Amino acid sequence: MSVVTTKRFSIDEYHRLIALGFLQENDHIELIRGELIQIVAKGTPHTVCGSILCRQLDRSLGDRADIRGQDPITLPNQS
Repeated sequence: MSVVTTKRFSIDEYHRLIALGFLQENDHIELIRGELIQIVAKGTPHTVCGSILCRQLDRSLGDRADIRGQDPITLPNQS
């Protein structure tokens, strides 16, 4: 019986893979809880819902928050 061991990546390691060219923007890869996850391209329903949500949040929150839809964000590990 074989044992498979997975490698969890830190945020710094992930950014290093990008800097070294191992990951490209067109790869659609995200780091989620230490795992490299390939994401699918957004379709029309996703895009429309995201736009509506951002517009409603912006109206509701006004100057109390900055709304960013679908923009990259780096969060601490385990966020």
